[in-house]
Amino acid sequence: MRIDIITLFPEMCDAVLNESIIGRAQKKGVLEIVTHQLRDFAFDKHKRVDDTPYGGGMGMLMKAEPIALCFEDICKQTGTRPHFVYMSPQGKTLTQKHLKELAQKENICVLCGHYEGVDQRVLDSLIDEEISIGDYVLTGGELPALVFVDALSRMAKGVLSDDLCFTEESHYNGLLEYPQYTKPQNWRGMEVPAVLTSGHHANVDRWRYEQSLINTLNKRPDMIEKKELSKEDNDFLKTYINSNKK
Repeated sequence: MRIDIITLFPEMCDAVLNESIIGRAQKKGVLEIVTHQLRDFAFDKHKRVDDTPYGGGMGMLMKAEPIALCFEDICKQTGTRPHFVYMSPQGKTLTQKHLKELAQKENICVLCGHYEGVDQRVLDSLIDEEISIGDYVLTGGELPALVFVDALSRMAKGVLSDDLCFTEESHYNGLLEYPQYTKPQNWRGMEVPAVLTSGHHANVDRWRYEQSLINTLNKRPDMIEKKELSKEDNDFLKTYINSNKK
């Protein structure tokens, strides 16, 4: 997978994405992340990529032509047209389900907005989709882009040691993850659940799944409502709810 990031602050993105798991994946060659300084595609000596909006108003707006030129250059480099994403508070909220779909793509380009946003003509003619990481506004698109790229990259083949590293995590299958424990077995009088030290893998798997159901019910009941549960799962949750009524 190759991910290109169009930004005014490539050093900010590189500082994060060249470290830890994502950084190691790039060094191994299983992932390629390329940052592009948008100002390199500006025309004047001041390298301006913004201007005042027509109709007046507060702030400045990112100009269309530098963005278009940068994206066209990326298309030449990759020999294809990447799926073009704009990080925007007006976009659809990012979900694990959508990340699973995007992880199937070979090339993705991410545009980081700034100021009051970008010329609408860029969105109309170039952008494939707008993505938000939440209903709030930040000073720029770099932090949302880093969240998006990190979440996407870890599902690329070869980035993590095994697919189970992400397929059993919260949200991947529509449930929150089960509780986890490590040594010591007894910590300050609190014991690790006996099933986890039993050595019975089928019982461990069932316990973990049931705990995921309970965790999701208690913390994110909205997710339980959307999840297609089996009769056995529904019966288990009914029993759990009845046993915990005050």
